[in-house]
Amino acid sequence: MSGTVNTGFVLDMQRKLHRWSAADPDRRFADLFNLVCDRRTLIEAWIRLSRNKGSNTPGTDGVTRKAVERRLSGAVGYLEDIRADLRQGTYEPQPVRQRLIPKPGKPGKFRPLGIPTLRDRLVQMALKLVLEPIFEADFYPTSYGFRPGRSTHDALARVRHKLNPTSAGPSRVRYVIEGDIKGCFDAIDHHVLMERVRRRIRDRKVLRLVLAFLKADIMIEGTLRHPVTGTPQGGIISPLLANVYLTGLDERYRRWVPNPRDKTRERAQQRLQSDHRRGRPGFYVVRYADDFVLLVQGTRKDAEIERQALAQFLQEELRMELSMEKTKITDVREGFDFLGYRVAQKKMPSTGRHVGMIFIPKAKSQLLRDRVKANVRGTPTGTTLAALIGDLNPVIIGWRNYYRYATRSWAEFSKLDWWLYWRIKSWLGQKHGTASGRKLRRKYTEKGPRAHGGWASGGKTLARFSDAKRVRYRDRGLRIPNGWDDPDESFRQGADTFWEATRTLAKL
Repeated sequence: MSGTVNTGFVLDMQRKLHRWSAADPDRRFADLFNLVCDRRTLIEAWIRLSRNKGSNTPGTDGVTRKAVERRLSGAVGYLEDIRADLRQGTYEPQPVRQRLIPKPGKPGKFRPLGIPTLRDRLVQMALKLVLEPIFEADFYPTSYGFRPGRSTHDALARVRHKLNPTSAGPSRVRYVIEGDIKGCFDAIDHHVLMERVRRRIRDRKVLRLVLAFLKADIMIEGTLRHPVTGTPQGGIISPLLANVYLTGLDERYRRWVPNPRDKTRERAQQRLQSDHRRGRPGFYVVRYADDFVLLVQGTRKDAEIERQALAQFLQEELRMELSMEKTKITDVREGFDFLGYRVAQKKMPSTGRHVGMIFIPKAKSQLLRDRVKANVRGTPTGTTLAALIGDLNPVIIGWRNYYRYATRSWAEFSKLDWWLYWRIKSWLGQKHGTASGRKLRRKYTEKGPRAHGGWASGGKTLARFSDAKRVRYRDRGLRIPNGWDDPDESFRQGADTFWEATRTLAKL
C-alpha cells in the first residue's frame, strides 16, 4: 500500500451510487465487487473499525486490532491478505461467537449478540460502505433506525408532530397500534431477504458474499449451529439488511406516508385528507428498526381490523409473527411507550389545545435507580470516592442527555439528584464509620466560587442530572441529510476522513 491513497474516493463513490440509485428506482447495480475489494475501501473500513472499542473484542479466532498492529506486517499486510482472498474467491466467513446480553429491565431474560471475527467485521464494513448508499435511496423517510444522520429523537419528533394540531384543526390521530414482532432479527427469512437485495444488486459475487454472512455458523458454548433464518445481532451489516427487509412493512403504508422520492409530504397529506373526507381510515407508520407504531386516523374498530390485517401481512409477505398480546391498541391521550419515552397527547394549559408530549416513564427512572444502587452497593468501602464517581458519571451523563428532551424533565432530574446525594452520603458513612455528615461534606464536596456543593474527590466531581437543562428537540422534518445528498455535510465528512486517514496511514 505504498504511494498516495485517495482518501476522498470512498465518499465520492458513495455519493455517485446514492445519486444513481435515487434517480432510477429500477436500476440494478453490477460490478460492485471491485469497489468492495478496492484498497481505499478496505482502508476506510479499517479506519471506521479502529474508532470502535469493539475492535479489541476477539471473535472465534482470537484476533484483535491491537494484535494485528503488533504484527511484523501490521495492518498493511492484514488488509492485503484479506484483499487477496476476496479477489481469488477463497474468502469464507468464520463462525460467529455468540454471547447472551441481559435485557434491560427484564431480569432473567437475554438477547443473543453475535461477535464476528475482526476479519469478517472488516469485510462487512467494506460491503456496507458500498451497499448502504444504494439502499438508502429506497428507505422511507419515516424509518429512523440505524440510518446515517437519524436518531431515536427524530422518530419521537415525527410522532409528536402527528399528534400536534394543524392549521386545519386538532390532530385526527385518535389511536395508536404499538407494534411488536416476535424475535424479529432471528425470524428474518433468508430467501425473502435475498430477493429484496436482488431487486437492486445483480453482482453475483456481492450476492454470494451477503448470503455467506447470513449462513455463517454460530459458535454457542463450543458447539456450531447452522442458522436457517435471521441476521446475527452484532454483525456490522446486519442493521442494513434488517432495514432492507423491514422496508416491506413501510411499503404497506405507502399511501399515507411520504415515499422515498417525494420532495415534500404534501401528496401523502392530501391522501390522508381525502380518505378522511370519504370516511376511510388512514395509518401513519413511524419505525425505528423493529420498533414501530401505527398512528390511526379512524376509530378503534378500524385499528382492530388493521392489527389483524397487519398480522396476516407479516405472516404471508415477510414470514414473521406479530405478537398479538404485546401489540396493543391505545388511545393517544392515555399515552404509550416508544423508544424509552412515554408519549401522550395532553392539553396545553396556556392554549387549551391538545399537543404531543414526551415524558420520562417511571419504570425507566426506577431502572436507573436500581442500576446506580447496585453499583454503589457493589463498590467496596475501601475504594476511593473518585473511582466510584468515575463509574457513575458515564451512566448519569448518558441517561440525562437522552431524557433531557422530555416534558418536565427538570422535575425528575431534581428528584434523582436529591436521591443520589443521599445514596453517596450513605456509602461514605459506611466508609468512614462514625464521621459526622459535616465532616464528610467538608472533606468530599466541591470547592471553588462556581461549586454547587456536589460530591467530589481526586479531581473528579459527581455529575448532576439537573446540569442538563431541558431543551426541545427540533423536528427536522422528513428530508434529513445523510451525508451523500448534502454538499456541506459531505465536505465535512470528507475532511474528517482525510485527516483521520492521514493519521492512520502514518501508523501503517
